[in-house]
Amino acid sequence: MTGLEQSLADYLQLRRSLGHQLADAGRLLPRFVAFLDDRGLSTVTVAAALEWATVPAAEPGSTIWPRRMTAVRGFARYLAGVDPATEVPPLGLLRLSTRWRGPFVFSPADIDLIMNRVGEFTPPLRSATYVTLIGLLAATGLRIGEAINLDRADVDWSAGVLLIRESKFGKSRLVPVTDTTLHALSNYTRLRDQLYRRMLQPSFFTSRTRHRLCYAVVSETFRNVIDDSGIGADAPRRPRLHDLRHTFAVRTLLGWYRSGEDVQAMIPALSTYLGHREPGSTYWYLSAVPELLACAAARQQSSAGVTS
Repeated sequence: MTGLEQSLADYLQLRRSLGHQLADAGRLLPRFVAFLDDRGLSTVTVAAALEWATVPAAEPGSTIWPRRMTAVRGFARYLAGVDPATEVPPLGLLRLSTRWRGPFVFSPADIDLIMNRVGEFTPPLRSATYVTLIGLLAATGLRIGEAINLDRADVDWSAGVLLIRESKFGKSRLVPVTDTTLHALSNYTRLRDQLYRRMLQPSFFTSRTRHRLCYAVVSETFRNVIDDSGIGADAPRRPRLHDLRHTFAVRTLLGWYRSGEDVQAMIPALSTYLGHREPGSTYWYLSAVPELLACAAARQQSSAGVTS
């Protein structure tokens, strides 16, 4: 192990001990260290960081280059404390040039089409896995990583509750589900256990190799379904798997507005259910989705009319 490799191992261990997930850094920085070692460099330089970050081709507006540089910058700041020769890439060296776009909100017809498409997968367990997984995401707004990380022991069948363990920000939470969702999970469990009596991992959802599902494979499969079905073909950007979570949040808020609920009072509960760090992350939907903003404005005007 080279000195840089050891420093990287120490850095990642330190950050993880402080509760950071480091999904990007854990994947990208070993490649960067290998890049430095190949060039005989013993520490980080701005020139090397810039060369490495911009090596892959990237479409205009892509976040690839800035995300790579952000990972390097964090490592360089750590290294600078033990190696004065380290150069820390300055902020703004590679700027994000993407134009902000709101979430894609799937219609009920979109969800039905997706479910029908994955229902045609073969063999039967692969079909059942994707039908149940996507149905769970649409019905609960879970993050895809949270659903993939579910273990069989995380489902409380008697209480109808899912245990989401150490998700984003290192927090765990309990997520109640409806009887319909619980029934779908139960049906999947029976089929999975019937076909795969001996499991290699404790994961609730299983791949054809009897291992936990891989995010990259699930994401690519979903993209293929979206492309083949033509959903969001005219949207500013291609619908993502994460947009199922956005859709759940938006539909929940819209339902509350339309039924006359006190949305302001209920948003903290939705924020907790979704695992947001603070209610402000949930309030974001009010400005991100025009339909929600219109409902909020109409409610405000109605209230003003009553009080005037």
